[in-house]
Amino acid sequence: MTPGAALPLLTSAVGSEQEIFALRRSGRVVAQAMGLDNQAQVRLATALSELGRDLLGVRGLNASFTLAPGEAPALLVTLRWEDRRRAPGEETLEAVGRLLPGAVRRPAVPGCLVVEQPLPGNSPSPAELAERTLRVLSAQPAPNPMEELRAQNRDLIAALEDSRAQREELQRLNEELETTNQGVVALYSELSQELEDTNRGVVALYAELDDKSRQLREAGDARTRFWANVSHELRSPANSVIGLARLLLDADEDQPAEERRHQLALIGASGSTLLALVDELLDVAKAESGRLEPHWSSVDLRILLGQLRGTMRGLVQTPAVTLVIPDPLRPPELTGDEVMLTRILRNLLSNALKFTEQGEVRLEVATERAPDGSDLVVLTVTDTGVGIPAEEQERIFEEFYQVRGPHQRGRSGTGLGLPYVRRVAELLGGALTLVSAPGRGTTVTLRLPAVPPALRTPPAAGSAPARLAVLVTVDDDPAFRTGVRPVLGEIADRVVEVTRSADALAAVRRERPDAVLLDLHMPAPDGYQLLADLAADPLLRDVPALVLTSARSADLDHRRLVHARAVVEKTGLDAARLARALALGARVRAAAGPEPGGPAGTPAAAAPRPHRDGTTP
Repeated sequence: MTPGAALPLLTSAVGSEQEIFALRRSGRVVAQAMGLDNQAQVRLATALSELGRDLLGVRGLNASFTLAPGEAPALLVTLRWEDRRRAPGEETLEAVGRLLPGAVRRPAVPGCLVVEQPLPGNSPSPAELAERTLRVLSAQPAPNPMEELRAQNRDLIAALEDSRAQREELQRLNEELETTNQGVVALYSELSQELEDTNRGVVALYAELDDKSRQLREAGDARTRFWANVSHELRSPANSVIGLARLLLDADEDQPAEERRHQLALIGASGSTLLALVDELLDVAKAESGRLEPHWSSVDLRILLGQLRGTMRGLVQTPAVTLVIPDPLRPPELTGDEVMLTRILRNLLSNALKFTEQGEVRLEVATERAPDGSDLVVLTVTDTGVGIPAEEQERIFEEFYQVRGPHQRGRSGTGLGLPYVRRVAELLGGALTLVSAPGRGTTVTLRLPAVPPALRTPPAAGSAPARLAVLVTVDDDPAFRTGVRPVLGEIADRVVEVTRSADALAAVRRERPDAVLLDLHMPAPDGYQLLADLAADPLLRDVPALVLTSARSADLDHRRLVHARAVVEKTGLDAARLARALALGARVRAAAGPEPGGPAGTPAAAAPRPHRDGTTP
C-alpha cells in the first residue's frame, strides 16, 4: 500500500460521553457497511468504546476512519490526541487485545493509536466499499445516548447467549471425545479458559453499563425532586402577585391609601422573592456550564451586613430565636462580587433560621492569614438548630437533595441553596466548610481572599473621584434614562444625556466629562464602535468609559471591550455600585498590564487626563 492511498471515511471528535456513544455507533455502522459479521461488528465497536472512554478528557482527541486498499484491504481507525505524554492504560489495551487480537498498533509518533480490522476476502472494490459506507453514514440519524445504551445492552446479552451456547456445545463435544483422545481434552480445557476470560470481560462491561443506568436513574430522581420542590416555590410568590393585583384592580376608589400601599408592598416583596429564586436557578445553571462570572468590585461589608439585618429579620419565625448580625465600625476590606456574596450569606442565614427553633443564629466576621501570606476574610454562620448527621453532611451539597426527617415538615425549599453557595464560593476564590452534629447546631465557615489573585496589584494612580463634575450618558432607551437619573445625580454634579449614538463623540469632545456611560446595543454606531472611536481619538482616549448593559457576560464580545473601564449590569444598578465600578476599573486594568504603546509598568488607566482646553497636565 503506497502512502496516501487510504480512502477517508469519517473523522469525529471524542470529548464527551455522548461522543463516545457516537464513536461506538460509527464503528458498528462502518463495520456493517463493509460486510463484517455481527460478532466482528460488536468486537470492533466495543474496542473503540473502551479506548475512547480510557482517553476521555485528553485534549484534541479524535477518531478517523479510513479504508486501506491493497491485496488485503482493511478498515483503519486512527485515534489521535495532543497530549503526547498520555497513553491508554495497559488494562484497556489488554482487554482490546482480547477482543481484536493483533489489531492494535502503536506508531512511533506519540499521541496516536491505530486499530486495524481486516475485511472479508469477497469484498467489493475499495472504491465501491467507500462509496457504500459514506452513503450509509450520511443516512444515519443523530446519535441518541439512551438508544446507544440499549444497543449496548442488546449486544452484551447476545454475547452472553453466544458464549453460553458455545460452552454447552464444547461440553457436548467433550463428552463425545473424552473416550477417544486425551489431547482433545487438553485442547478443550484451553478453549474453556479463554471463554471464561471472555465471559468475565462481558460481565465487567455489563456491570459498568448497570452503573451508568443507576447514574441515569439517580439523575432522573434528582430532576423529579427538583420540579416537585421548585414548582411550589415558584407558584407561591406568583400566586401572591396575581391575587394582590386582582385585589387592587377590583378595589373601590375609596380604598384607604395605607391599605393600597401595603398591598403594593406585598406585591413588591413577592416579586422580589420570585426574581431571587429565578436568579438562583439561572445562576446554578450558569455555574454548572461554566458561564457564571464574578463582577469584581470593592465590597462595603458594613453596608452589606446592614442590608442583611433588615432583610433577614423578617425570617425569624419565633421570639425564642435571636438573630445576631454584627455592625463593625471598621470591617475588613474585601474585593469581590457583592451580589454573589449577599446571596451566599442570605442562603446560609435563611437555612440556619429555618431549622433553629430556639437559641440564636449568629454571623461573625474575622480575618485570617492564608498559608501563602495573603489576607482572608472569614464569615462564620453559627446556629443552635437541629444539626446534620455526619452521613448526610456531604450529600447536602448535592443539587436538589434535602435531609429527610420531621424537621422538614412545613418548611419549603428547593435543595439548591447549599450547592449554589459552594459553587459561588469557589468562583470567588473561597472555600466553604461545615461542622455539625444532631442536636448541637451547625457552623458554616466561608473563607474568601481579601483581594482575588487576579487583582493583587497596587491600585493605579488617578482613580475616578468619589464625585464627578460632568458625566455623559449615551443610551437610546428613555425608560432606562428616566430610572437611572436619580442614581447618576448621586455621583455627578452635572449629567449630559445623549439619545443618539451618532452625536456621542461630539458631546464628549464638547463636555470633556469625567466619565462616559454607554449602552452597547444602539442604532449604528453601536457601543462597541463608540468605544473604539473614543480610544482612537488622542484627546478622548483617557476619558473613562463604562459600559452599562442588560446582556449576559457570555453574550458579550470581550475582545471589543478592552477599552472599557468596567462593564456593569443594568439590573439593580445603584450609585454605590456605579462609583465602585469607576474606582475599581483602574485596578482591573492595572492587573491586566499596560496597553500596547504605553510605558512599561504604567497601567493605561493611570495615564494623565487632558484638561477641557485640550492641554495635558
